[in-house]
Amino acid sequence: MKNHPTYTITEKAADYLAKIVETVIRLEYGTDFIKDIRLHRENRVKTIYSSLAIEGNALSFDEVTDVIEGKIIRGRQADVKEVKNAYDAYEEIMDFSPYEVKDFLKAHSLMTHGLVEESGSFRKGDVGVFDGDLVVHIDARPQFVSELVEELFTWAKSSDLHPVLKSAILHYEIEIIHSFSDGNGRMGRLWQTLILAKWNEIFAWIPMETVLFENRDKYYFAISQSKRENDSSFFLEFVLSAIYNTIGEQLKHQDKHQDKHQDKHQVQLSDIQLSIINLLKNKDLSRKEIFEFIGLKSDSRSFKRHMSPLIKEGLVKMTIADKPNSPLQKYSLTDKGR
Repeated sequence: MKNHPTYTITEKAADYLAKIVETVIRLEYGTDFIKDIRLHRENRVKTIYSSLAIEGNALSFDEVTDVIEGKIIRGRQADVKEVKNAYDAYEEIMDFSPYEVKDFLKAHSLMTHGLVEESGSFRKGDVGVFDGDLVVHIDARPQFVSELVEELFTWAKSSDLHPVLKSAILHYEIEIIHSFSDGNGRMGRLWQTLILAKWNEIFAWIPMETVLFENRDKYYFAISQSKRENDSSFFLEFVLSAIYNTIGEQLKHQDKHQDKHQDKHQVQLSDIQLSIINLLKNKDLSRKEIFEFIGLKSDSRSFKRHMSPLIKEGLVKMTIADKPNSPLQKYSLTDKGR
């Protein structure tokens, strides 16, 4: 038995991959996302809340936040335990190897500790889909699960497929193998995040699960559709769209934050000062030349009112800085002024 996933990289999936790579580069190098520790914490809460809510955890976002912050809440204790466990698992995510079965089992142990009898172990019983007493579908028999996971990870480790595509395929295959008696959905999503984070660490703080939760009916449909077609291409397209939408939202958030930051420190210039800036775009000018151009007297009062603020804000500089009163003194734009 060789568990090599069946998938097709469609044009749509390839297009999403190109957009994801481009957006990740912009997010990593064109914004302060990597330094935004507060946003990282918020996104981690979103990840945990959404991944657990998909499986039916009844705690609200605020309650999940309170649990992670160590506060006591009245919610169902099993739900509280799920949050604590998920937090522990995601906190250790960068210490896991995505292609080591022992790490896969360790992560499951963290995720389900105190909640599942077979925590940290592959399932020992059959699971399937039933219509009343009628068996519609039986997942892989328990005696084959360990071998199937081992072969899946071996394939993934040796595959040259892009990590974004590979992460989605493993997410799907983990769901299909149904390795555990409980927690398969959580593990599929955690393991996709792990593979993405090993490719680029910003994914440790990207709440992809939020989009999956908001579109959980489409998420389940994507799994079932790919299962019917015995090809994960439909699931790949859906999950890649979720990744793209999530990092796109993060990029928008960063752009808004930076625009707000820039607006906060924007210098308010008068029409005369804007005229001076425009004059100095092409060449350096003396004080007399500047004020002649704008039709004002070149006296100290005009200089203090119109020129001094530009120099103070670092928009304009003297060409002979060490001799402010030099008859040869001229003024030029700084990089900030440009």
